[in-house]
Amino acid sequence: MFTTMREDIQTVFREDPAARSVLEVLLCYPGLHALWLHRLAHFLWQHRLRLPGRLVSHVARFLTGIEIHPAARIGRRFFIDHGAGVVIGETAQIGDNVLIYQGVVLGGTSLNRGKRHPTIGNSVVLGAGAIALGPIAIGDGARIGAGSVVVKSVPPGATVVGIPGRAVEDGAGTVTHLEHGRLPDPVTEAIRLVARRQQQLEERISRLEADGMPADSAPGNELRDRSRQATRDHHEGSGI
Repeated sequence: MFTTMREDIQTVFREDPAARSVLEVLLCYPGLHALWLHRLAHFLWQHRLRLPGRLVSHVARFLTGIEIHPAARIGRRFFIDHGAGVVIGETAQIGDNVLIYQGVVLGGTSLNRGKRHPTIGNSVVLGAGAIALGPIAIGDGARIGAGSVVVKSVPPGATVVGIPGRAVEDGAGTVTHLEHGRLPDPVTEAIRLVARRQQQLEERISRLEADGMPADSAPGNELRDRSRQATRDHHEGSGI
């Protein structure tokens, strides 16, 4: 038990550069408190002491703002950074070396008593406010961007952004611990593709006009201007 607790403290120092002393970690990290109380609640639950297990988890929620069902299974070196608003459902399973931020929800989508919550692989990072719903699997090493809503399984090593969440290619290389400024933006990319296609069509129309076919260029100009404005507005709204 003490070996596991020491490992949990070391995990805090590894994942959070703000941690300065063991005493600070012991007294001021609700994610660590929630994890330790969950282990107690899970022990009680496994020994069919269901009501005491639920009471312990309820106390943990009151003290930390983190709700973890006592039946949820959590691996080693798990860290909840900040933690307020985190919800982990009854049939959720979490692997080793997983990092999650505040507001993450591992929720269910049905009233069935079977498996209805996500299974999280090893070395997964879930950004602030990310939501994973249903009996889906998030593969080892996956990264879920802040505010993403994931309703389908995610392959290992993928980076997922958006609502609903989509796996994206990251041209900047590996994203470590979700450096959101380096994440690709699928909405902006879609706008760029539309603008590029429009430009190609306009060039084709220009060639046809040069061959003597009449055309009104005003609608094309208006569409081009609106597309460019939409791209600028999205960049400004996303802080790019």
